[in-house]
Amino acid sequence: MPYSRDAWSKGGRVTKFVAFLRAVNVGGTGKLPMTILAQMCEAIGFGRVKTYIASGNVIFSSDRSEYEVRSALEDQLFAYTGKRVGVIVRTPSEIADVLARNPFADAPSNRVMALFADGALPTDPLDGVTGIKNEEVRLGKRELFVFYPDGMANTRLRIPSEKHGTARNMNTVAKLAKMTGSSA
Repeated sequence: MPYSRDAWSKGGRVTKFVAFLRAVNVGGTGKLPMTILAQMCEAIGFGRVKTYIASGNVIFSSDRSEYEVRSALEDQLFAYTGKRVGVIVRTPSEIADVLARNPFADAPSNRVMALFADGALPTDPLDGVTGIKNEEVRLGKRELFVFYPDGMANTRLRIPSEKHGTARNMNTVAKLAKMTGSSA
């Protein structure tokens, strides 16, 4: 795991992370106050914890690996909710890279989503996709980029990677990049 500019040196290899929770505080389901999420992260031993908006975005530092961070947070969430909550973890440099590689940079940023996924992405971003009208899907490194020209409210687009990932619009990605110091 790289420790370049993401490292916060406090005597050991401490890395900043951004974690995205799946299906939290969306549409009235899976309510989790962000103050509770921050407390969970601190209880696990994560440092410099900050949350951003009530959709399950948290920034923190840890000397653990991405896998260990994800597992510890998923376990803590299970203990709190009684059900499995998926967690996607990225470094600030990965967040900045997603922002820089946005293939729809000229589109309104609230209509472009990065679907962050764990596991392998399809080689063809349209594999298994259903309900597509005028939406566009592009392959990223560890994410898919989706442009919703008419917004997401009435879309019927279904992407198989949604089952193992979570989406954030480019406004949120940009704000998280700024909060982590990985963008100008």
